[in-house]
Amino acid sequence: MTNSAMIDIAGVTKSYRQTSRRQDSRRQDSRGQNARDQRASDTDASFAIQGINLRVPEGTFIAIVGGSGSGKTTLLKTVNRLIDVDAGRVSVGGEEVAHIDPVGLRRRIGYVFQGIGLFPHMTVAENIAITPRLLGWAKDDIAARVRELLDLVALPQTYAPRFPSALSGGEQQRVGVARALAAKPKLVLMDEPFGALDPVTRDALGAAYRDIHARLGLTTLMVTHDIQEALLLADRIVIMQKGRILAQGTPQELLADDQPDGVRALMDMPRRQAARIADLSHAGPAAPRNRSGPGDGIGERDG
Repeated sequence: MTNSAMIDIAGVTKSYRQTSRRQDSRRQDSRGQNARDQRASDTDASFAIQGINLRVPEGTFIAIVGGSGSGKTTLLKTVNRLIDVDAGRVSVGGEEVAHIDPVGLRRRIGYVFQGIGLFPHMTVAENIAITPRLLGWAKDDIAARVRELLDLVALPQTYAPRFPSALSGGEQQRVGVARALAAKPKLVLMDEPFGALDPVTRDALGAAYRDIHARLGLTTLMVTHDIQEALLLADRIVIMQKGRILAQGTPQELLADDQPDGVRALMDMPRRQAARIADLSHAGPAAPRNRSGPGDGIGERDG
């Protein structure tokens, strides 16, 4: 880990303007009445993110958390120009991304998709090899890299000719991680990478990726809605709310009692869950179970 910034985001804003068709006031509608002239205002905008400043040092693992609509995925996608910003600057490795060809930029950044996103008509090996092939690697080099990556993500070499449908969800996501690493990027973006997996597989794969991150000296920026996952995997956590950064810091800093109410409420949830599990582990077999608690509701019914 160094002090050099792999990602530098300064004053970034992205809005989605709500526009409507201009209609001539003299135009007749189906009832013969004049249609009203509808005009879109330049100020009629909904901000996905606004005034974001974030520095990601090389070699760090940063998790971005927040509720739906907080802007976390929009922020992630500004890094590889899947979304272009309206104002501000995004730099990767000291280069402003606005001045880099977006296709070339994406080929040098690993990306792990939400929902895995493997191509079903391609084999495991072909999925992993997509970016090296597009970059013009030699066939022997691609084949060697596929073998190397299957070992890295703990999948048997016999999986190479299989199609994604023959793999479990966890195995498919391991292929997704291998694909993201195929061209040897130093930066990896992850958009809810483990959200579709069962809890046991999710925990195992998260720990496995964290080990890969450390072994390869990667810089990782991950979006997740799971604060517990962020606490366990990330070096630093960025909390977003309504398109702005509410707080950022190490897990230890954000768990401190001197945080603002919104941060403290978010951090209290995993602590509350841990306390309830500890109570259960110390309770006798005949002890009653109080299953309700603050913030509970979904998932309280027996299936």
